[in-house]
Amino acid sequence: MTHWFHRNPLKATAPVSFNFYGVASTPAASKICSDLRTSRARLLELFTDPTCNSEMMKNASDVYFSLLLGFINSLDGGTQDNKLRYIQNFKWTDTLQGNVPSAQQDAVFELISMGFNLGLWYSKYASRLAGKEDVTENEAKEVHKSLKIAAGIFSHLKESHIPKLISPVEKGRDLESRVIDAYIIQCQAEAQEVTIARAIEMKHNPGLIAALAYETANFYQRVDHTLISLDPVYVAKWRSYTQLKMCFYMAYAFCYHGQTLLSSDKCGEAIRSLQESEKFYGKAEALCKEYGQTKGPGTTAKPSGHLFFRKLGTQVKNTLEKCQRENGFIYFQKVPPEAPELELKANYGLVQPVPFELPAMSPQWTPETQAGFDLTKRPKDDSAKPKKEEEVKPMKEPDIKPQKDSGCQIS
Repeated sequence: MTHWFHRNPLKATAPVSFNFYGVASTPAASKICSDLRTSRARLLELFTDPTCNSEMMKNASDVYFSLLLGFINSLDGGTQDNKLRYIQNFKWTDTLQGNVPSAQQDAVFELISMGFNLGLWYSKYASRLAGKEDVTENEAKEVHKSLKIAAGIFSHLKESHIPKLISPVEKGRDLESRVIDAYIIQCQAEAQEVTIARAIEMKHNPGLIAALAYETANFYQRVDHTLISLDPVYVAKWRSYTQLKMCFYMAYAFCYHGQTLLSSDKCGEAIRSLQESEKFYGKAEALCKEYGQTKGPGTTAKPSGHLFFRKLGTQVKNTLEKCQRENGFIYFQKVPPEAPELELKANYGLVQPVPFELPAMSPQWTPETQAGFDLTKRPKDDSAKPKKEEEVKPMKEPDIKPQKDSGCQIS
């Protein structure tokens, strides 16, 4: 089936010229500055190019990061700070808190911020592919892979680079653990949605589908619990998405668990499971309306009109009616007053992030090239400090709207 995913805006950034007049004192040093400037501009351009694919993005990001690492890592592999790490000021906005940027004179901050956008791009690329009318099997695999790559990028930034920042992480902004954890878990949950769709299409055991749906609902609940302590002005829309997806996959779990119970001749319990599925579907329907009416960062959509949502409603209704008919003709079992406890554990199909690795440092960086940067020639007047209320223009992202669904299932 075609999927719909909530997406927050990309981070925006101020242009960086890398014009170190006087400091870059050799042709090789000047060439690196020029390549940094053009490769950064190219990467930012690709983030909003709807024709960009994963191969193009990997090539462009590898070029920029391999050059930027010469400002961060020691050429001899030691742990000592690179003398160029603090030479340039970088400004980046936040995916949740608007266009007033955070600024740090630190190349590690640039690496993390650009890497964050890279993770966002992979998640948006997956969303764009998954929202197509006719999704091929290879495209479905690309969606699944891209979401796992995105989760791996966010995890890598959190574990390996954010702890290296000199300036403390600002609360409630992208680099804080609550926000970045939410992005990691959401990517895993969405990748599992693709797994579930595949399992349904291939008519796998209802018990496996119920377990995967239950695990996915728990992922979305974890995202919601991660966001709950953040300012609702910024996360209300995001949270309504995670809540509706949690209810949606709980409805899936009870629906397929009911099918498992029916196949075991437990028709009364199956009816009760389907009644619980119907209840969660109703909650998800109400949350769909709430999502559409909630203001805040993120995509605008009406998920209740999407086929992935309507199809489940029909399935729950038909399966419940079937169980009730069978009980009236064959089983004559009492319907328990309490819903069955879902103690489901999926042994297959659970998603883990794909480990992310930065490229090697560009071969342009040599001891001679680095020696061509003479920090004694830096101007004494530090005019690079940002003005307090300075705004950075938001990225002009392609307008991705859910397309009319043909009813094809994602494979």
